[in-house]
Amino acid sequence: MSRILMVEDGRDSASALLDHLCNAGHEVEHIGDGATALDRILSSPPALTLLDVVLPQIDGLQVLQKVRSHSDHPIIMLTARTREVDRLRGLDLGADDYVCKPFSPREVVARVHTVLRRHAQREGACAAPSKSVSFRDAHGGAQLEGQALDLTRRELLLLRTLSRDPGRVFTRSRLLEAAFPEALDVSERAVDGHIKNLRRKLSAVAPSHGWIRSIYGVGFSFAERPA
Repeated sequence: MSRILMVEDGRDSASALLDHLCNAGHEVEHIGDGATALDRILSSPPALTLLDVVLPQIDGLQVLQKVRSHSDHPIIMLTARTREVDRLRGLDLGADDYVCKPFSPREVVARVHTVLRRHAQREGACAAPSKSVSFRDAHGGAQLEGQALDLTRRELLLLRTLSRDPGRVFTRSRLLEAAFPEALDVSERAVDGHIKNLRRKLSAVAPSHGWIRSIYGVGFSFAERPA
């Protein structure tokens, strides 16, 4: 059983999801405003937070941003904002997932289990973020399953970012910040070009596994080889 915090303005709209989470064996606390939720997350972190965007006092994106300055606590955004720019904003700020209303409570419960499982795997592997990829030092080369990779600096930065958190979806803008920290005029298309080259080099070493997966309209994630 996991302790879930649901931050939703209005208990009626949250009741169906709350019931499904309780039936799945979770302990659920409901909070209706952002300020109280932020204090609760920082003082007594639950296993996962379901966070609406539109909230009294402090909106969900501000809560997310403040939490991310302290921890990687799992957060799934729940919102009626369906525009791509809104979804990307939440993911850029560090949301683990983003679900648009109206949604199926059963689907949200499934996503909760996925994020919790991924977070547990990440915590267990914090000393070695990827079992397949290793790095010599901050500026050195990388190895995939024991074989050296001939990577450019940009490719190395991208691989380091992606493999640090297998399964997590990184938007193009976040990868752009990681691979081009000093550049101000580089387009997100540059990320696609480097990802294409990186995939080719990873495949040359271990062709039987798709290491970098595209998430349509969002970005990319690193797929660790199953144990």
